[in-house]
Amino acid sequence: MFTGLIQHIGTVQSIVPSDAGITRLAVEIGALAAESKLGDSIAIDGCCLTVTEISAQIAAFDAVPETLRRTTVGLLRPGSRVNLECAMLPSTRLGGHFVQGHIDTLATVNETREGGRWAEWHFMLEDDSLAAQIVEKGSIAVDGISLTVAGCGPGKGAFWVALIPETLARTTLASKKKGHKVNIETDILGKYVVAALKNTLSGTSLINEAWLRENGY
Repeated sequence: MFTGLIQHIGTVQSIVPSDAGITRLAVEIGALAAESKLGDSIAIDGCCLTVTEISAQIAAFDAVPETLRRTTVGLLRPGSRVNLECAMLPSTRLGGHFVQGHIDTLATVNETREGGRWAEWHFMLEDDSLAAQIVEKGSIAVDGISLTVAGCGPGKGAFWVALIPETLARTTLASKKKGHKVNIETDILGKYVVAALKNTLSGTSLINEAWLRENGY
C-alpha cells in the first residue's frame, strides 16, 4: 500500500528481457536504497514492483508480461525518469490517499495548460468503462501521484487535474505532454462502491432492505 506522495525521481539504468518472458529493470533509487531490502515493494510510476536485487543505489525489479502489457513499464527505456515511492508504514502520515499500486488502465495526455502558479493536465482513459470510478473532487493516482480530480468530461473517460508548481517540480508529470501515456489507478473506495451498486442492481447482493432491517439499520 502506498500514499501517492512521490519520494524520489529515479532513472532507469537498464532493461534486460529474459527467455522466460520476464524483463528485469535496473533503476537508480537514490536515498530510498538506504531503507530498502530484497522483497520490499516500491511503486514505479504507480506500479507496485518487488525489489529482486539491490547494490548501492541501484535496485532491480522483475516485470512479467502482464505488467509490461497493462502499464507504462513496457514503454520505459534506459534513461527514462520514473516516480518512486516505498510502501507505506503503519506510522506513515497519510498526506495523499490509499494507493494499491495496481494499475487499472492507461490514459493519454490530451492537453496541458500552464498558468504561472497553477496548471491543468487533461487526460482520456483508454478503458472508458472506468469513468464511473472517477468523480470531481475525488482522488486518483496518475503515474503514482496522488491527485484530486478537478473535473470530468467532456466525453466519457475524460478528466483533468489541477496542479501546483511543487507537484510539477517533484514528479515527472511536467515531462508528460500531449500524446504521452500515463498509469491510472482509480480510488479504491470508488471501486467498492461501484461494485456494490452493480450487485444491488443485478439482485446478486446479500445486502438488501430485508437484510438491513434484520440487522437493525
